[in-house]
Amino acid sequence: MKFEVRSEILGFKNIKEVELKEVDELFSTLRCQVGEDISFTLVDPAQLREYSFEVSQRIEELLDIKDEKDLLVYNILVLQSPLDESRINFQAPLIFNKANMTVAQEILGLQAYPKFGLDESLKTYTSGVR
Repeated sequence: MKFEVRSEILGFKNIKEVELKEVDELFSTLRCQVGEDISFTLVDPAQLREYSFEVSQRIEELLDIKDEKDLLVYNILVLQSPLDESRINFQAPLIFNKANMTVAQEILGLQAYPKFGLDESLKTYTSGVR
């Protein structure tokens, strides 16, 4: 599925369109072409832990959110070897609106969400990940 990027993905301000592909119920990939092929591995946080937050008014407006059922939420996973050593940023989720095929990155803030780390180990939430 292709999505229009409505706010900068941290560190990648030139990305305007991305393609989201589900790998399995836990992992997905996000690809884009901005002169070069860029790819991110994403993780569905709901498969790992309780993960709820208030979507900011700014993001609601950017994505023109009408119904929460249209949303997908993922976190960027920095791959390591072995896989369970990979790192997750729970502080900067990507929010996808399937209703209008848009995406934006929300920055939560450690003060508002102290239980969501910037650099958490995947093995904290899984055992025996492939």
